[in-house]
Amino acid sequence: MANDPIKPDDVTRVVLDTARGLYARQGYLTTTIKGVASAAGVAPDLVKRYFNNREELFAAALRLPFDPVTSIAKLLNPGIDGLGERLVRWTIDMLDDPEVREQIALMVRDAKSAANVVSTLREFVESVVIDRVAAALRVPDARMRVVLATSYLIGVAGSRYVLRMEPLASASADETVRMVAPAVQSALTASWSN
Repeated sequence: MANDPIKPDDVTRVVLDTARGLYARQGYLTTTIKGVASAAGVAPDLVKRYFNNREELFAAALRLPFDPVTSIAKLLNPGIDGLGERLVRWTIDMLDDPEVREQIALMVRDAKSAANVVSTLREFVESVVIDRVAAALRVPDARMRVVLATSYLIGVAGSRYVLRMEPLASASADETVRMVAPAVQSALTASWSN
């Protein structure tokens, strides 16, 4: 019947499909809850009923198995010692989830330009991960350190999940963490001479 109320599952599906499209076309920073609601044809309050903020909406759109803001806070809570290992494990755990990889692939396929998707992911990583971790380091070159650590993680992720380079592609999560974590920790905390 035309007058049947929209079911919550239908609303979230429409909102998430709309959000994925907007993120792919216009990026993370310029996609707002209000903009997603408008494009989906629903009230912003309805979207906010399901997603408290842009980070939650993005995480749900990509089917990330965690709340990014809470997860980063948990990674940082124990301190800088061991942060490299925690970051690597968090990254591997996230990307080992086939649904997460599939959502990223869908955004790339649905986007008019892969550059838009890359920009969206960069904006998300910068605002949710890099800026928060850099603030926790409390050193003058913190952003450079976190960008280097993140670059290393992105390279490992690309080699493991996209290029499927062996033996990295078939290494266990524990093996990968054990091999990669020291380099990430070094980028975050090593003394560099001028």
